[in-house]
Amino acid sequence: MPRPGRGRPRKSPRRLIYDKAADSDPLRRRLRRRGIDQICPHKANRVKPATQDGRKLRRYRHRWKIERSIAWIGNFRRLVVRYERQIKMYQAFFHVACLLITLRQF
Repeated sequence: MPRPGRGRPRKSPRRLIYDKAADSDPLRRRLRRRGIDQICPHKANRVKPATQDGRKLRRYRHRWKIERSIAWIGNFRRLVVRYERQIKMYQAFFHVACLLITLRQF
């Protein structure tokens, strides 16, 4: 069912998983005001005390799986450069790339 109005739906994520480069207190405050939970490990040279414990950082440990998958898709030049103008053709090549990636695992 189409939603009323124009533009993209106004949804915000519940949590964002960042790397250490995004460890800043002003960013954490801005995200907290918007109701978004930031998950990222603290920098080693952090002066202020840590704001989160290890429970939330368990989600961060699984982040490499997504980055690895995106890197595998990046090996297909046709998808990176995007030669296709039609989205259906792009989607078809994307599915072929996913199929080839899956077949390589076995």
